[in-house]
Amino acid sequence: MPPEVVYTPDSLLRRPRYLLWTMWRDLLAARELAWRLMVRDISAQYRQAFLGIAWAFIPPIAMAYGFTLAKEANVFTVGATDIPYPAYVMFNTALWQTFVDAATGPVQAVILAKPMLSRVNFPREAIILAKLGEVGFNFGIKLILIVGLFLYFRVPVSWTILLAPVALIHLILLGTLVGVLLAPVGVLYQDVSKSLNMVMGFWLFLTPVIYPVPTEGLFGALVAWNPVTPLLVTIRELATTGVLTHPVGFWVVSGLTLVGLVLTWVGFRIAMPYVVERVTS
Repeated sequence: MPPEVVYTPDSLLRRPRYLLWTMWRDLLAARELAWRLMVRDISAQYRQAFLGIAWAFIPPIAMAYGFTLAKEANVFTVGATDIPYPAYVMFNTALWQTFVDAATGPVQAVILAKPMLSRVNFPREAIILAKLGEVGFNFGIKLILIVGLFLYFRVPVSWTILLAPVALIHLILLGTLVGVLLAPVGVLYQDVSKSLNMVMGFWLFLTPVIYPVPTEGLFGALVAWNPVTPLLVTIRELATTGVLTHPVGFWVVSGLTLVGLVLTWVGFRIAMPYVVERVTS
């Protein structure tokens, strides 16, 4: 028999052990539904597009081609990169898109699931897990492009490339932290989803995607304090040179991400019942 669930007016924050137990229980229970939602969303995503999975390749290729032309025309100058510049931009763009997908996915998913949230009682974690699976699937497609560009530009790799997926998971978790934090507010106010793309566009130019990490001036300080910077740079360095330039920043951001993700998950659990009630009232 399934365990008996008792609902009380007391806040779950007064019973932290029970709260953590229910979070873990619902996370496990959400796996099958998350799988079905992920398959549905991935199928719809590529079935309704004429170019299909080619859209996973087009943005990084277009961005790399455009910035390479601009660099050769001396529209802007960048410092020396540890791999050929087109490969540098394409690789970084694929990583940046993965972060953006992880950050915007939970917000979009919870908004689209609003009718289901108000009618069906199910573990809300299933929505987040489905988006995480979709992010991983999309990066797997981008990985084909990354392998191809590494072979084409003869980019040397280090044995540390085996550790790159671990750093990639940390980058995805950081994006998920942002998405889960904004998801409850995004259901109530459309301003969140509308402004998120604008914020991500500004955030892109503070991230060393098209340029090496600057070391001087106010702009260099902003890039250094950008939490995406040490994660993205570490992934690229693990996959290529194997020499890490931001190991301390990587572990600081990773640790804060894991702690923040747990706290945000707790906030998500507590906020969603009130959000659903507000939406349906």
